[in-house]
Amino acid sequence: MTNTLFVILQAGEASPYMSFIMLALIIVVFYMFMIRPQMKRQKELRKFQEALQKGDKVIVAGGVFGKVADIKDDHISVEISDNVRIKVIKSTVLRDSSDLQQK
Repeated sequence: MTNTLFVILQAGEASPYMSFIMLALIIVVFYMFMIRPQMKRQKELRKFQEALQKGDKVIVAGGVFGKVADIKDDHISVEISDNVRIKVIKSTVLRDSSDLQQK
């Protein structure tokens, strides 16, 4: 397959349609392998952040482990130790840490 593409690309008198098809193919491959998976990850993260509840164990963007103590509109309070709470913006919560803290 790659030899065929190489020969087609080297042909000096390739039709303009072939160049357009190759460009379209490159764009489709780029979309399928780079853009689409990233959009899916962002959508899942946004869904996770919206579904946060009191008591969930989370990891904040700075690498801080904690438990959700209070939820407001755009920020949450994370309890990182006994009677130690920090306020963080909801979008900085990266993932659920309940499976990591069991080790």
